Amino acid sequence: MKRFTVFVVAIVLFVSVISSASAKKRVAVLDFDFSAVQKWWDNNWDVGNGVSDLIVKNLVRDGTFSVIERRALDAVLAEQNFSNSDRASASTAAQIGKVLGVDAIIVGSITQFGTENKSLGIGGLAGKWGGFGAGKVGTSKGKAVVAIDARVIDVNTAEILAVADAKAESSRSGLLLGGFGAGGGGFGGGSIDMGSSDFRETILGEAVHGAAEDLTAELIAADSRIPVTERVISGLIAYADSGLIIVNVGSSHGVTEGMELSVERIVNTIKDPATGKVLRELTDTVARIRVTKVDEGSSEATLVSGSGEIAVGDVVKTP
Repeated sequence: MKRFTVFVVAIVLFVSVISSASAKKRVAVLDFDFSAVQKWWDNNWDVGNGVSDLIVKNLVRDGTFSVIERRALDAVLAEQNFSNSDRASASTAAQIGKVLGVDAIIVGSITQFGTENKSLGIGGLAGKWGGFGAGKVGTSKGKAVVAIDARVIDVNTAEILAVADAKAESSRSGLLLGGFGAGGGGFGGGSIDMGSSDFRETILGEAVHGAAEDLTAELIAADSRIPVTERVISGLIAYADSGLIIVNVGSSHGVTEGMELSVERIVNTIKDPATGKVLRELTDTVARIRVTKVDEGSSEATLVSGSGEIAVGDVVKTP
């Protein structure tokens, strides 16, 4: 193949949806709502974000779904400027899901988060890590209990496809976060990494992880209820040199590792003689390539078949 030094010249992207029984379903998980339990403590620890992150990690490890990256989700939420309360509605969640290009979106709520005594929660956490003993965490003992529920929403119809719920309690009694992070370090209402081993060893962490794992299992079991879709992708060859081919579409466009794409060259452009508007582009098939590496905005591929030389600007699309 010829050596090309020009990188991305232009970006052309067209994504449509067609039915397919073999496609891996793409889902996104919104931060869980925790307004029902937030009043139990005084700091601004984002429990909903922590729980949703655990669900995402569990789903990724399982591999049943293709899970949208957190960065892409945050970018859409910032652009759309939806309030936390709006995001929980099926219609808004479906709208967010369409922008993300997923098949279904998962929304959830935390309905219990604390000790067996529901009047006591995670209050009094501000200050030093070693200062937990001054608040409710240090003065109330018992088993930690966490209850969460979720809904799987079709992004095309806003229909609730499935519901899931889980409740877990620690196997032992004690302080909710007893001993977690002791030895100093500021907290001041910040966040706690729920995925850390230190957190998991607390009785609260034990309950959180138990509930998250049970909920994840129910969501995976709902796989068959989600309509199967496959995205027909069209982009451009951005680089081609000695077997390395780079295209300007990636995971955010639905490209996955192992996917095969057709490379086509535009040989004639048909325009409206009155307006100059492009009516149709006629193409010849040059080659077929297989995706070997994917990031959010681009992909690497290798040649599978074809005798023609691949050139920057050639169209790539699902065969």
